[in-house]
Amino acid sequence: MFIKQLYTGCISEAAYYIESDGIAAIVDPLRDIEEYLELAQERKTKIKYIFETHFHADFVSGHLDLAAATGATIVYGPGTVTKFPVHVAKDGEIFEIGKLKVEVLHTPGHTLESSCFLLKDENGKDHAVFTGDTLFVGDVGRPDLAQKGNEITMEDLAGMMYESLNTKILPLAGDVIVYPAHGAGSSCGKNLGPETSSTIGEQKQTNYALQPQTKEDFIKVVTEGLAAPPQYFPINAMINKEGYESLDAVLEKGLQPLSIAAFKEKAKEENMIILDTRNSALFTQGFVPGSISIGLDGRFAEWAGSLLPFDKPMILVTEKDKEKETIVRLARVGFDKIEGCLEGGFEAWQSAGETVDLIIDVEADELAMDIPFDQNLVIIDVRKEAEYGSGHVKDALNIPLSSLTDPGSMADLDDKHNMYVHCAGGYRSVIASSLLKREGFHNLRNVVGGWGKIKELPDKFEIEKDAEVLN
Repeated sequence: MFIKQLYTGCISEAAYYIESDGIAAIVDPLRDIEEYLELAQERKTKIKYIFETHFHADFVSGHLDLAAATGATIVYGPGTVTKFPVHVAKDGEIFEIGKLKVEVLHTPGHTLESSCFLLKDENGKDHAVFTGDTLFVGDVGRPDLAQKGNEITMEDLAGMMYESLNTKILPLAGDVIVYPAHGAGSSCGKNLGPETSSTIGEQKQTNYALQPQTKEDFIKVVTEGLAAPPQYFPINAMINKEGYESLDAVLEKGLQPLSIAAFKEKAKEENMIILDTRNSALFTQGFVPGSISIGLDGRFAEWAGSLLPFDKPMILVTEKDKEKETIVRLARVGFDKIEGCLEGGFEAWQSAGETVDLIIDVEADELAMDIPFDQNLVIIDVRKEAEYGSGHVKDALNIPLSSLTDPGSMADLDDKHNMYVHCAGGYRSVIASSLLKREGFHNLRNVVGGWGKIKELPDKFEIEKDAEVLN
């Protein structure tokens, strides 16, 4: 028996490779499937099954491309309806992988078709359970992702989750390994722990959702405090259900090198998005006017999915040799309208004497010196509401980055304002500044180091906390 967790940190996603006697299965693969194919080739195995725990909302799965490449059967849980061929498993159905067996445990709650896959070793003993978004380390899957057109409520799904956990998960032995689909940072739950695996016994002791409680109490505890899901979640779930263009086709179109002249012509097209994926520190020093900055050095795919439109064409400015990585990471969350990359990157644009825009970087102490003397100064804090509430500069305007593209989010801003934009460390504030620039706000300053640097100067800033945090 051989099991390997294949973890992708930028989207906090775990896929799994299971193998016995030359036969392998993949659980919850990403859209870029090379790693699975290379592993199977290296170990001289045949991928027989692709087990999908549910219709993922936070990434586009690799089930279709992997099935096409290997001939493997795609397996979903009971009640699944798709527009492509899959094996819809029955609750309790057994699949053989060499000397191993995998039992389907239908566990509705996160979604209706959500299922866990219980792996039994060569002796028939329960060894591990691949829990998808049903059970995480320290948390359970959010129950508010019912697809549009479905009359089921968040409370209905939470009630189903309670029954699933109590009838299918809690009865498992304490030494059974828990392999979830996500780790910390994922928006598929609200309190995921830092570890990417655990055991049933550990989770019974430490996971708030697995403590003895009534169904009513469970529904309350798992539904309260849920932040709104990112805008791309329903889009990705639909893509996974209905199918998608192959990644190879997306790469072929997206990797087209665009000369400066061709890039400029495309940039003039209606609704064209210019995405610059260079490090945020490079972006502020100079960029193609109208570009949106989302650097590969952060949670790139998640922010792209949260802020960019899926139905608009896109052209890219990347660092050298980062073109393919950029397109693959965009494709992971469903972007497929990428029409090329600026040949030679920003350096070529700048060397050709083309117009360049920039964002002024300032240190936190410079902001502190400007506050008493500038009547038009506005501090824009783009951290999440909870981050802002736990401590912020007095009178700072909180516009969370995730809401900055919402209609009316910039209604209180005026270009006469001297805007100082910050987040926690600097990544999100550069994204926000690029969005503000694109909307015509040019009197901007990016606070380098963000809140991390501001709070190091308590004598220079008046800091406030929200009342509910203080209590």
